[in-house]
Amino acid sequence: MSICLISFWVLISSSLFCFISGLFCIMEDFSMFLEWEILSLNSMIIEMTLLLDWMSLLFMSFVLLISSLVVYYSMEYMGSDLMINRFIWLVLLFVGSMMMMILSPNLISILLGWDGLGLVSYCLVIYFQNVKSYNAGMLTALSNRIGDVALLIAIAWMMNYGSWNYLFLVEYYCFESYMQYISILVVIAAMTKSAQIPFSSWLPAAMAAPTPVSALVHSSTLVTAGVYLLIRFEFLVFNSLMSSFLLIIGGLTMFMAGVGANFEFDLKKIIALSTLSQLGLMMSILSLGFWKLAFFHLLTHALFKALLFLCAGAIIHNVQNIQDIRMMGGLSNFMPVTLSCFNISNLALCGMPFLAGFYSKDLILETVLLNSLNSIGFFLFFFSTGLTVSYTFRLLYFSIFGVSNFSGLNVLNDEGWIMSKSMISLGFMSIIGGSILNWLLFPFPSMICLSLELKMLTLVVCVIGGIMGYYLNHSCFLKKEKSSSMQSYLVFLGSMWFMPLLSTLGSVKIFLILGKLNFKMMDQGWSEVYGAKMLGVSLVKLTQEFQLFQLNSLKIYLFIWFMLMMMLFNF
Repeated sequence: MSICLISFWVLISSSLFCFISGLFCIMEDFSMFLEWEILSLNSMIIEMTLLLDWMSLLFMSFVLLISSLVVYYSMEYMGSDLMINRFIWLVLLFVGSMMMMILSPNLISILLGWDGLGLVSYCLVIYFQNVKSYNAGMLTALSNRIGDVALLIAIAWMMNYGSWNYLFLVEYYCFESYMQYISILVVIAAMTKSAQIPFSSWLPAAMAAPTPVSALVHSSTLVTAGVYLLIRFEFLVFNSLMSSFLLIIGGLTMFMAGVGANFEFDLKKIIALSTLSQLGLMMSILSLGFWKLAFFHLLTHALFKALLFLCAGAIIHNVQNIQDIRMMGGLSNFMPVTLSCFNISNLALCGMPFLAGFYSKDLILETVLLNSLNSIGFFLFFFSTGLTVSYTFRLLYFSIFGVSNFSGLNVLNDEGWIMSKSMISLGFMSIIGGSILNWLLFPFPSMICLSLELKMLTLVVCVIGGIMGYYLNHSCFLKKEKSSSMQSYLVFLGSMWFMPLLSTLGSVKIFLILGKLNFKMMDQGWSEVYGAKMLGVSLVKLTQEFQLFQLNSLKIYLFIWFMLMMMLFNF
């Protein structure tokens, strides 16, 4: 266990140092730009670049804080694992890849961190080494490869501008129409990493990983890497066409995940769909041009969503590794500390006043009301907020308020003190983190003038969503609709609009058919005729002809001499 404790203290001290440095950068308006030239080739310079400013340092401090608490939590959660040291090293590799991506403004070194995230994420998803984990790992890896390829094409295109540093591209963007290609590629990369439609199916599938990994990778760091990349490339995104596209994609992702979570019964998948919904919210507000608000929500969301996963892991441990929420109930009587933290994180997710999520979500929704959005965008923002409260209260109804539905006689109690300390620490941050960040990022308050009806709209939507989430499940709505004509619609809404099916079975069949055609037409077809087989036949013929010369036949030499003389006389 020594490696866990050493990692915990190194990560927590690094987090504190980064946070203090970030405060200094905010107060002094200071940023540091470090360049190390590795290779110079003609006019292209390959260099390692680090950008230390308030944004990178704050994000890094939050990632390190959550990583340290996850490692500390894993001491007990993964205590029975014989390979816990390997698990900790994988988590540390993941943190290192994330640091590379956060600190670098150079697209090549961003790609190194980006690919590192994908590789380590794959290793963590298949950690339990069963068929379900392997399938989820392949879906995760292949979905993210699309974004990696987009970044590689963007790197090739940026050779036209003499630098891979996005800070130097701002001046080109004003008068260079071809910069639109880079913006499209960067947006595709961000959509794959942040699991936006149509790449959403990998995020719930990745819940096959251990719960501490879900808390770290698939809630607060890996999935927000795409949003962070777009925040850094905000000058590329803020044009009318790209903004409209991102707004539609983010809104639909938010709506789809909110609806799907209301039909899901797997505890970890409900939280994963909740993450997907919040990522759609970040993308949507980013598309409107409010990158600082998106970054604010990114940080606050990391705190309470990591806490939500840690509490879910403690609950799953107690109920004998059952993840179906219908098999739980009445847990508040047996696990008061864990359920208190669980409630704090759920209420922060709903935007309960004066918790972490309230400061960012309420500000985002009021900013949306101030903008001239059409009715579809307005509906997606507010209806998805109601759905968030709905599936949260549904989860609370099944796990806390409902009757005990345990399959056997379980000894239910709060987990050990190590896991409780991690959850209490994150719970404390989920209470005060939003207000602290609000004071830091927005030191000068802005007046948002709205009518009473619009000001109360967010609260009304949340209350209606909570009531609907409670009563629809209390009245066994889903059971009554089993045999009705609504069943097909319920299956469609509850299966993420068939995206997992299309991402796995559909794409696999298409690629298998294309692979078979390629094998028959190219591998055993034209490449045989004009490839190695043709080369072999040609070499055999040439060898046979050269053997005639090696026989020292007088007739052949006379014939060659006669032909040469004829050519000379004709010339």
